[in-house]
Amino acid sequence: MRQKIHYTKPSITALEVNYAKDAAENGWGEKCYDYINKFEKLFRDYLNVNFAIATSSCTGAIHMGLAALGIGRGDEVILADTNWIATVAPVKHLGATPVFVDILEDTWCIDPAKAENAITNNTKAIIVTHIYGNLCNMNELLAIGEKYNIPVIEDSAEALGSVYHGKKAGSMGTFGTFSFHGTKTLTTGEGGMFVTNDKNLYERVLTLSNHGRAKDQEKQFWPDMIGFKYKMSNIQAAIGCGQIERIEDLVKRKREILSYYKNKLSCLDGIFLNPEYEGTVNGAWMPTVVFDQSLGIGRDHLFKKFKDQNIDARVFFWPLSSLPFFEQADNPISYSVAERAINLPSYHDMTESDLQRVTDLIVDVFKK
Repeated sequence: MRQKIHYTKPSITALEVNYAKDAAENGWGEKCYDYINKFEKLFRDYLNVNFAIATSSCTGAIHMGLAALGIGRGDEVILADTNWIATVAPVKHLGATPVFVDILEDTWCIDPAKAENAITNNTKAIIVTHIYGNLCNMNELLAIGEKYNIPVIEDSAEALGSVYHGKKAGSMGTFGTFSFHGTKTLTTGEGGMFVTNDKNLYERVLTLSNHGRAKDQEKQFWPDMIGFKYKMSNIQAAIGCGQIERIEDLVKRKREILSYYKNKLSCLDGIFLNPEYEGTVNGAWMPTVVFDQSLGIGRDHLFKKFKDQNIDARVFFWPLSSLPFFEQADNPISYSVAERAINLPSYHDMTESDLQRVTDLIVDVFKK
């Protein structure tokens, strides 16, 4: 059998290894936050935001952000039905009610009109997810948030490197969150980041992130509220420092891979990949191909073909409302796209031969 092509893996160099080694050897005692502080600063500078808090996951960042906004029982939070469970889990943990709305056919991101139609007196936030690196229509969504005085939260777990009319994904909403899971463009193994330009919100999340201990509390081990334990370790942050120093090259390579797929598959009518509209930059975390309904090519058939060729692929996210613990929603696009799409392999050291194998497979499926 031919050598396996993985769907994703990180790019780790001597820079990250040396930073992690230094953190392991020296990053203790008074130095136990050195790399965390450095990583947060580098991330703030890259995103051009005022505040950043390194976290153990993007999920934790969302959880703390929502909690800091006071969201709880009786409240509703609007989000796209096409999402990973990590986006909605914090909503449920806080006792709030998720309201799932449909996506746009072209970007697979939340439909602003559907989001606005779902607003009620109980709506306390809208979470917009830049899915697979694709960008939500932030102008419309931010205008809706301002119109109804509702926070717009950017789940940018998959969109590091994506840019919307000069502003980086995650920097535009009330707060933004990022994931540094091992599959992401920038990784710390596990980890995430909370970012905001709101000083008061930052201070509340900072307190929540440290078991509820306020930074200006003079009493030792005196919590001012019940908080969380969603902190990143110094060693993880050391790896993150190396990654963020290389971020331009990491994103560039991801974009090259998406561009290769687009160029090779552009001759096939009825096949669509991650879009990039004028004034935007797609960070291209996860190249995804969607087959037009008229082609009759489904997810299960695609997944089997990839497996037969020893090529990893991922299914498109199932609609959250299709899960047994939620009530099914009437979101036809979310359900339809999931049935005829697949995520393609994308990692930094993929060879042209690897990429050619993937595109050859798709062409073969298309022609048959």
